[in-house]
Amino acid sequence: MKRFWHDNALTIVLMLLFLLFWTAQALSGWAVHNQELQDTHQHLLTFGAYLRSAHFWSATAENWESEFLQMAAFVVLTVYLRQRGSAESKPYPEEETQEDREQEKRDSQVKGFWRRNSLSLVLFALFGASMLTHLLNSWKDYNLAEMAQGKTAETLGQFLHEPEFWFESFQNWQSEFLAVATIVALTIFLRQIGSSQSKGLTEPNRKTGDA
Repeated sequence: MKRFWHDNALTIVLMLLFLLFWTAQALSGWAVHNQELQDTHQHLLTFGAYLRSAHFWSATAENWESEFLQMAAFVVLTVYLRQRGSAESKPYPEEETQEDREQEKRDSQVKGFWRRNSLSLVLFALFGASMLTHLLNSWKDYNLAEMAQGKTAETLGQFLHEPEFWFESFQNWQSEFLAVATIVALTIFLRQIGSSQSKGLTEPNRKTGDA
C-alpha cells in the first residue's frame, strides 16, 4: 500500500480533490435547482433524483467538455508551435540535447497511427463525449423549464439555434484557453521550486522547456 501511494500519489490526490469538489457542486446545484423548482411551483427533487437529472449532468459535462478540449488542443498545438522561454514548450532545435535528438529519432521510427497519436485521440474523444452529454442534457433541462412555463418543447435542431447551449460552452472554452496561455507565458519569467511544470530557479528566462 505504501508503494502504491508512493507511485500514484499525484493522481490519487487530484482524483480525491475532483470527488470533493464534484460532491460540493452536486450539493450546491441541488439546492439551486430546488429553489428554481420551488419558484415555479414544481415538485422538489431528492438528492438521488437530482444526481440523475439533466440539470446536474448538463452542468457537469459542460465543464468536462472545456477541460478535455483545452488539453487536447494543447497537446496537438505543442507538436507544431513553440514559445521561447516557456517551460510548457518544446525546446528550439538549437537548445536540444543529444538525448533529445536520440529520443526524437527513436520516436520517428515508431509505426502506427494509434501509437503515434493515442493521447490526442483519447482526449478529443473525451471532449466529443462530454460535449454530446452536455448538449443532450442541456436540451432536456431547457425543455423542462420551457414546459413548466406552458411553452412547447423544442427539437434538438431548434435547440441548437438557441443561444443557451453555445453560451454555456463558450464561457468555459474561453477561460480554459486563457488559463493555458497564462501558464505558458508565466513560466517564462516565474519559477516554482521542485515543480515539474517550472524551469530550474537558476535557468535564464530565454531557456525553453522544463528540463
